[in-house]
Amino acid sequence: MQAAHLTVDTRRSFLAQVCRLGAAALLGSAGAARTTFGEQRSKERLIIRSPRPEDLETPPHLLTSWITPNDLFYVRSHFYTPVLNEAEWKLVIDGNVDRPLEITLSELRSFPSIRQVVTLECAGNGRAFFEPRVPGVQWEKGAVGTAEWRGVRLRDVLARAGAARTARYLWLDGADRGIDRAPDFIRSLPVEKALDPATLLVYEMNGEPLPVSHGFPLRAVVPGWEGAYSVKWLTHIRVSESDHDGPFTQSGYRRPRRPVKPGVLVAPSDTVPVRELPVKSLITSVAHDANVSRAEVRIAGFAWVGDAEIRRVDVSTDNGRTWNEARLGRERAQYAWRQFEYLWRLRETGSYAVMSRATDSRARVQPIVAEWNPAGYLWNAIDQVRLNVQVE
Repeated sequence: MQAAHLTVDTRRSFLAQVCRLGAAALLGSAGAARTTFGEQRSKERLIIRSPRPEDLETPPHLLTSWITPNDLFYVRSHFYTPVLNEAEWKLVIDGNVDRPLEITLSELRSFPSIRQVVTLECAGNGRAFFEPRVPGVQWEKGAVGTAEWRGVRLRDVLARAGAARTARYLWLDGADRGIDRAPDFIRSLPVEKALDPATLLVYEMNGEPLPVSHGFPLRAVVPGWEGAYSVKWLTHIRVSESDHDGPFTQSGYRRPRRPVKPGVLVAPSDTVPVRELPVKSLITSVAHDANVSRAEVRIAGFAWVGDAEIRRVDVSTDNGRTWNEARLGRERAQYAWRQFEYLWRLRETGSYAVMSRATDSRARVQPIVAEWNPAGYLWNAIDQVRLNVQVE
């Protein structure tokens, strides 16, 4: 029944997409239409968590390179994917500014461009592992990826608008819209983070124009923070003295102020916004429950953290009894994951829990147990895969 349900939803999604793309073509956006069809063909290896809105997860064993290819990058959408015409698109900047702006993409390209490698992770990555179960998209391990983004510094654009000194937040709004009475998806970004030189408005991903699923023609990239701040299909930035009063700010993307007993309800007044990504690692070189018969096995993957650096990754091949330091890869950037590698020389047959544990520059260590929270955010427990060893 589940497979049949997915087939019907996928067919409906396809027909709806065809109708929308046909209308877009009449408006002169055939280029965007071609991009969308191309994306549909290239996503076949991703796990469908939701066909509409589009939520696609990357199988961990496909995360093998420091830069994640566009067609393997996870997709997170709150509402249906909009199809925008670049020739008609504008970014509106208003609110508490001296000079309200309407900027085209060509005008944005006149600003000094920045290329920056950044890891993005959905706040709900790992939600499926919380006990008791929490509602929401049941992401496992693959709602994370790293890309080279190209765009402009958000602070440069704000300087042209003349943001007032009393500004405290930027309300980031994309073109995606909910159905019926669904609230608009708006993220409220503190001005301090907006003025960070690493916070970007981007129009390219890995040397190509942003794919439609990843925010074409413009998205924010807010390094080190959970992925929902990196709003896609960006059309409006409002500068404000106050936090946004919508549900995605006041009740969503929040977690308890202090550790709570699993399963309890927590009032919004007792929560704080989810922002910085925690220290975390992920084994990607071997699949869970794989059979191994080689004399030496490469245990490798990636480790990342928000506004700090990965200092070391340790690997255990004996169910956590002992730990060995892994070698960190040479490729690095301030807000990007680090690859790690450990060569395991097999001696005895058996079934083993192989684990990875990251430590960051603030001496924070990946925990054995992630802190439970009602929304299932920021799962970062020690990663684990099981390997069944049959030494030749």
